Amino acid sequence: MSNASIKILLVDDEPDILEILSYNLSAEGYHISTAFNGIEAVKKAKKHQPHLIIMDVMMPEMDGIEACEKIRTLPELKNTIITFLTARGEDYSQVAGFEAGADDYITKPIKPKVLVSKIKSLLRRLNDAAPEVNSEVMNIGDLTIDREAYKIISKGVEIVLPRKEFELLSLLASKPGKVFKRDEILDKVWGNEVVVGGRTIDVHIRKLREKIGDDSFKTIKGVGYKFQS
Repeated sequence: MSNASIKILLVDDEPDILEILSYNLSAEGYHISTAFNGIEAVKKAKKHQPHLIIMDVMMPEMDGIEACEKIRTLPELKNTIITFLTARGEDYSQVAGFEAGADDYITKPIKPKVLVSKIKSLLRRLNDAAPEVNSEVMNIGDLTIDREAYKIISKGVEIVLPRKEFELLSLLASKPGKVFKRDEILDKVWGNEVVVGGRTIDVHIRKLREKIGDDSFKTIKGVGYKFQS
């Protein structure tokens, strides 16, 4: 996929930041659109269906967390990568972002060269192979995972999951009973060239437990997680 075909939506209430981001990413050939708050971000996302959204957390009218939650309910944007811009040390924003369905975060301030490198790593996920499973449709007990349709059905009820939650569930459920080490999960779900916080997996597992059931996921302390059918 060429840079010219990649659509990126930038969302920030500070015009200077939007200008800097737009300038540096446009110079790489990406197709850029912008929004100044969460409400506008949701509208622009529906209209342009971007491959990547880079969004500030703290914004007027609708913050980035709420905007992310709304975007994650839209089927046409299920594969869109969302990353937040957060100030250094704002761990609460990062955790809240992952809970809302974000894929990653970028810490401000960020140098242009580092920004471009980070964006390339994020976009590489669009072409990364999905976690290896034996079939596009997996049936485990009363849970059905349709990888092709990105659909989960639990006890006859369809559940909408953010992209990373879906991929994490698919990985663990591909081999029920196997203990997946934390490093392996990060590598297969997030990609080994992308550095995410140590709490990322824990946040996503907690959200899956709330939606699929606590008994389906077992924590192996100091090692990782396994799926129990």
